[in-house]
Amino acid sequence: MKIWTNVGFLKLLTTCQIIENLEDQISNHLICAPQQQDNTEKMAENLVIVESPAKAKTIEKFLGKDYMVKSSYGHVRDLVKNDKGINIEKNFEPVYEVSVDKAKVVDELKKLSKSAKTVWLATDEDREGEAISWHLFESLNLDKKHTKRIVFHEITKPAILEAIANPRFIDMNLVDAQQARRILDRLVGFELSPILWKKVKPSLSAGRVQSVTVRLIVEREREIESFKVVSAFKVTAEFLVDGKSTLKAELSQRFPEEKEAMAFLQKLIGAEFKIENLEKKPGKKSPSAPFTTSTLQQEASRKLGFSVAQTMMIAQKLYESGKITYMRTDSVNLSGLAINAAKEVITKEYGKEYSNPRQYKTKSANAQEAHEAIRPTYFDQSSVDGERNEQRLYDLIWKRTVASQMSDAELERTIVTINNNKTKDLFTATGEVIRFDGFLRVYMESSDDETKEENTAGLLPPLKKGQALDVNNITATQRFSSPPARYTEASLVKKLEELGIGRPSTYAPTISTVQKRGYVIKEDREGKQRTFTILTLSSNQIKEATKEETYASEKSKLFPTDIGTVVTDFLKENFEVIMDYSFTATVEKEFDEIAEGNIKWAKMIKDFYDPFHKTVTETEKNSERATGERILGVDPVSQKQVSARIGKFGPLVQMSNGSEEEKPQYAKLRAGQRLETITLEEALDLFKMPRTIGQFDEEDVVVAIGRFGPYARHKGAFYSLAKTDDPYTVELDRAIEIIRNKWQSDKERIIKTFQNNEVQVLKGRWGPYLVVSNKNYRLPKGVEPESLTLEECLDIVKKDTTGGRPAKGKIKTLPAGKETKGAAKTARPVKTAAAKKASPKKKAVKTAKKK
Repeated sequence: MKIWTNVGFLKLLTTCQIIENLEDQISNHLICAPQQQDNTEKMAENLVIVESPAKAKTIEKFLGKDYMVKSSYGHVRDLVKNDKGINIEKNFEPVYEVSVDKAKVVDELKKLSKSAKTVWLATDEDREGEAISWHLFESLNLDKKHTKRIVFHEITKPAILEAIANPRFIDMNLVDAQQARRILDRLVGFELSPILWKKVKPSLSAGRVQSVTVRLIVEREREIESFKVVSAFKVTAEFLVDGKSTLKAELSQRFPEEKEAMAFLQKLIGAEFKIENLEKKPGKKSPSAPFTTSTLQQEASRKLGFSVAQTMMIAQKLYESGKITYMRTDSVNLSGLAINAAKEVITKEYGKEYSNPRQYKTKSANAQEAHEAIRPTYFDQSSVDGERNEQRLYDLIWKRTVASQMSDAELERTIVTINNNKTKDLFTATGEVIRFDGFLRVYMESSDDETKEENTAGLLPPLKKGQALDVNNITATQRFSSPPARYTEASLVKKLEELGIGRPSTYAPTISTVQKRGYVIKEDREGKQRTFTILTLSSNQIKEATKEETYASEKSKLFPTDIGTVVTDFLKENFEVIMDYSFTATVEKEFDEIAEGNIKWAKMIKDFYDPFHKTVTETEKNSERATGERILGVDPVSQKQVSARIGKFGPLVQMSNGSEEEKPQYAKLRAGQRLETITLEEALDLFKMPRTIGQFDEEDVVVAIGRFGPYARHKGAFYSLAKTDDPYTVELDRAIEIIRNKWQSDKERIIKTFQNNEVQVLKGRWGPYLVVSNKNYRLPKGVEPESLTLEECLDIVKKDTTGGRPAKGKIKTLPAGKETKGAAKTARPVKTAAAKKASPKKKAVKTAKKK
């Protein structure tokens, strides 16, 4: 196109001139285009394909009538799902197929691309986006001559016009890097997972990144469990300055024993204190760099309470609606345009003295993907419309970016040293005064360091060297050491980034995957209680007091499950390379090398696969089954051995005499119990199930735990306990309440019954349905269930072509005048053949909408 021949000259113009010229050129191009036709497909000379409908909607605003913007709804193609997805014998050649739920999307895009003169592939600018463009190119059978690849890191009119002015073709190095990641992860997953099925438990999975992520959490848990808590007495003093102001100070030394702390306080009885030294130090605080993917995930977790996946989902919406730049990046750079825009806003809103334009350098040598940090597209918009969480995340991004271009905060730190005439020990007080707030006026970064001591720095009263101080009180408080903190999603992302494991696009799906697989759980846990001692010297008298405190409470922390622990140990023992942190980081560097065109992806895969496959074969043949079994001891009553291990349905305890003739007793672990820490006494309590808790209606009420959770059994019927009910402590009154509630709900479900309940018309979750001889049948449309006769019910069964669906139970009723009771669970109404046939289509539509 001739209209772009002056791009080199345009680069010499100012930014405004570039945008103006580009707009003029696009307009000229549109004016020269053929007249609009009635046929929509013929109308669009240019087909622009993006991966998201929201992104398509935003881009359409910036382009004229000759540009049709369509969405691929994410990836359209992937490796064949079975083991034929990679042809190992043919140099690891990938075998792709169009996803079932994308078949219609691909067909539509094919038709549109045939009638378009140019197809513009405008997927995201990272490797995954490049791969999506390549898969589209292949799936749609596009012509290279009429296909152009464009990228932009923000969805604004200038960025879109600039991208169209400078198209390129698909970068196969980036595609190969993404293919290598996908192929390597498929090989690891497909070869490791079957080993886990055989050696640990069915339906498990393993992955190159997910397995080392679980290892981090397992090892942190073991650090915490092995941590030895020690206590020491921290001494603080409260002084009165001139009889009115208070000055708090701390002794640098700590006393390991109470008697040592007591002896120290006794020495200070009647002591005189004065200020030995005053030292003032100027200081400053500098703002943090603009957000990368990982720092955004961390800060959104700390400040807003978002999960990593939630942060990325909201950021995606903000990006697609043109409010922020691309949200998958490990770069902290800002463009010159962004720096100037920030400077303008800061100067206007806060004054010249608050502006300090600066460019940050990315610390990671392997930083890639996008070219800029995450920032607002328009700095003059300090807030945006949209959902509440979108507004909150945008506010965080805007403040962080603007603060990064503001002046340092200027501080003055004062250190006060206090001596006494009884000992050589010194007390220290610190104070901090902000002389100029700088960037703190807008933003202060949070910290997730839970072990940090409380900062005593604050404003100090007027003081002078040699000044005498009156003692209000001196306190020695027992304090306990803390183990390493469990990971939050945010701190886990930080650790993964430090180790070089994964990339910006992998953090959120990895952390979600390990939770979905049941290897890790995220939850709150109540703290425990402990006592501590306080010694207080006041008015020349020492008093001792004991208080209680809560410790070890957890909020949204990641805990390993028993399955996660056993799988981690098995993989560490048999696949040391895969579980090595440095190996995982090295692989990421090799992906970078492929993206830069320095190495070939097939060779990299082969160098990994040959020794890996050999290890898989040897492990399958020689390794022992992993159950995580621990022998806990012997039951003092039955003299049987008690052990804890992984069973078919999860962690359990087992009681057995070792004889093959006698069947062992089993019991599930309770919430919060772990194979590695459960004691013999705790295990024996689990065998108290089932519990007979009393009688109701002349029959025993028994509480037990089944495959689907805890329940009460009465007269052969089963009643699920609520999540808040503890089966080990639930009382008879509560069980009767649950039973009566179920009776009432079952009674309300009955519309009509015939032939001693062999024929029933019931209310179901999806409407009324018919139960005949313990089989479920749908009612034909237009039938009034209340008016059905026995003959009509039997006629519906006779005409039904599905054969009915077996019910899980049937409603039992008592003679007239008595309530319905003992009801078993009823099954869902059966789906008709037509409904079943429609299910895959509905599923595909839902999946497409979700993507």
